[in-house]
Amino acid sequence: MMTKESRKEAIRKFKERKPQLGAFAIRCTATGQVWVGASRNLDATRNGSWAFLRNAGHPDKSLQREWDLHGEPAFQYEILEKLEEDLPVIAIADQLKESKRRWVERLSARPMSP
Repeated sequence: MMTKESRKEAIRKFKERKPQLGAFAIRCTATGQVWVGASRNLDATRNGSWAFLRNAGHPDKSLQREWDLHGEPAFQYEILEKLEEDLPVIAIADQLKESKRRWVERLSARPMSP
């Protein structure tokens, strides 16, 4: 059992961790269709995407249609690439855009709508 102090320490460490930047894919195993996006927080993006999809409100309408047709069990979230943590802030947007473009091309995937 965790002590009060060890729990506080674990919470502090969790809050201090840096979000992972990078590219991700959402795959429909029923059709083989792949959507690729880029994110400033890969963990939060998975949770947010699933929440939007479950509530029929994902901004990418083609992804939402497939989800509605095949259901949650047919979908997988995959981290394709993690960018360096020490990227200059000014370079992050360009690096994410380039990573997304590269993976869309490599996987013959659909670029994820914002």
